[in-house]
Amino acid sequence: MKKIFVPAAIALAVVCANSYAEPVHVDVLGATVKDQRIDGATVTLQRNGEQSVTSSTNASGQAILTSSFPDDKDALLIVKKEGYSNLVAQCPCAGMTYAISPVMTNLDGMRVVLTWAKFPADLDSHLMFPGGHVYFVNKKGQDANLDVDDTDSYGPETITISKKHFGESYTYAVVDYSHKGQPTRKMLSESKARVFVYVGSSLVRTYSVPVGMAGNIWTVFKLNPNGEFEDINSITGNDFNTMGRDVNDLAAIIAEANSRAVPVVLEDGNVMLAKEYNRDGEAYYKAGELENAIRAFQQATEADNGYGQAFSNLGLVYQKDGKIAEAIWANRKAISLASGANAATTRANSYYNIAKIYENAGQYAEALQHYQLANVQKNKPVYENAITRVKEKI
Repeated sequence: MKKIFVPAAIALAVVCANSYAEPVHVDVLGATVKDQRIDGATVTLQRNGEQSVTSSTNASGQAILTSSFPDDKDALLIVKKEGYSNLVAQCPCAGMTYAISPVMTNLDGMRVVLTWAKFPADLDSHLMFPGGHVYFVNKKGQDANLDVDDTDSYGPETITISKKHFGESYTYAVVDYSHKGQPTRKMLSESKARVFVYVGSSLVRTYSVPVGMAGNIWTVFKLNPNGEFEDINSITGNDFNTMGRDVNDLAAIIAEANSRAVPVVLEDGNVMLAKEYNRDGEAYYKAGELENAIRAFQQATEADNGYGQAFSNLGLVYQKDGKIAEAIWANRKAISLASGANAATTRANSYYNIAKIYENAGQYAEALQHYQLANVQKNKPVYENAITRVKEKI
C-alpha cells in the first residue's frame, strides 16, 4: 500500500477537471468566518515520485496549479498560511471545498470543520453534550459555538469548543437537512463529506462519510469523559417530517440508533502499515526532524487508531515541538489505549505529563486533578509532592 499522509481540515472550493495534467483551480476559505477568502496562502499539489507544484492564493482566495500528474487518490493538496493550521487533503480535488482553521490557543479547545461537495445543498453540524445542543437553531452553548452555518453546498460548517469539560461526553453528528424527510436516500453518503478536527495548531483527526449507505444522519464521533475520541462513523436514517421528531430530538434519535450502528472496520494490512509509519516517525525524531516525525506518527494513528505506541510517540514529539494542546490530546489517547502489565504505569506517566502542561500554563485546578489521577494509578512521591505544590497555588 502506498503511504499517504492525510490528516486534514482545509478550506478550499476546488473546481478542477479530474483529468491528467489539467489545471487545478483552488479556492481557499476561512473556517470561522462565513465566505472569508484567504489571500496569500501557499497551496501545493504533490504526489510521491513526482515534481510538486506550488502557487499562492490571490485576493479572492484563488490559486491555479498545473502539474504533470493526474488529480487522483495518489495526489495530495497542502495549504499553509501563517496563523492557520496546515491543511493536508487527499485528492481527487474536483468539486470539493475546504476551509483552513485559525490556530487555537486554549489547551482544552477543539474545532470541528465540515465540508462537502455540491449536493446535497444543506448539511448541518450538531454537537450534543450534557445540557447543550449546538446547531443552526441554537448557535451558542456553554463554551461551544456554531461559527459558520452553510445552506448552499460545499460548506464549511464550523463548530468551535472553546473549553472541553473534563468528565463530560460530547457527540458530533451531521444531518442531511435537504433530505430530512427521506431516510432511505443515499445523498448524504454520496456527498463526499469530510470532517476535520483541530486541536491547538494541528489537525488531529479526519473523517470521511461512509459510502453506499442509505440514511440522513451521519454520527461521526464521540468524545468520552476523558476527552478521547470514540470513532462511530456510521449512517442511520430518520423521517424528521412525519415521525413526530425534529432535529431538536437528534440526541435521543442517535442514542436509539447507536445500538444498530455498525462501526467502521479497518482494512487488512493497516496494522502493519501503522508500524511502518511509526518506525519512520522514530527515525525522523532521532534526526531532529520534528515536523516530519509528527506527520509520520499521525499517519500511523490514521492507519490504526488503536496503536497506543504511536499516540505515545506523537504526544512526546508534540511536546518537544511546543504543541502542548496537541500533546494533551495524544496523551489522553495513550491513556485510553493502555493495556497489559505496564498499563497503570503508562496511564500514570501520561496523566503526569498532562498535569505538568496544565501547571506550566497556570491552570492549577486542572493540574491538581491530573496529578491526583496519576497518583491513583501509581502512588509515587513525585506525584504526592506535585499535589502538595499545586494545592498551595490554588
